[in-house]
Amino acid sequence: MSFPYKKNIEKSMKKFYDSLCEKNKRRYAAIESEKLSHGGVNYISALLECDPKTTRQGKKELTELELDITGIRQPGGGRKKRPLPLNTVE
Repeated sequence: MSFPYKKNIEKSMKKFYDSLCEKNKRRYAAIESEKLSHGGVNYISALLECDPKTTRQGKKELTELELDITGIRQPGGGRKKRPLPLNTVE
C-alpha cells in the first residue's frame, strides 16, 4: 500500500478526526479521500479507522449539502461600532 502522507501528518489527521462529531467525521473522511486518486477511500478509511461505507456516505452528504453562506451571527450581532469623535479644531 502506498502512503501519500507523512506519518506526522497522518497522526494529525487522526487526532483531528477523533475530535469531530459523527456527521463531520463522515464529511472529513470524504474530503480527504477525494484528494487522493484511485484507492483514496480505502486508504483514508484504514488511516482513520472507519468503514469505507462511512466515507462513501460522507461523499453523498457533501454532494447533497447546500452551502449556507449566511454566516453564524444574526443580523446586528457582534461588536457595535463606536461613533467617531467630532473634530473640534477650527
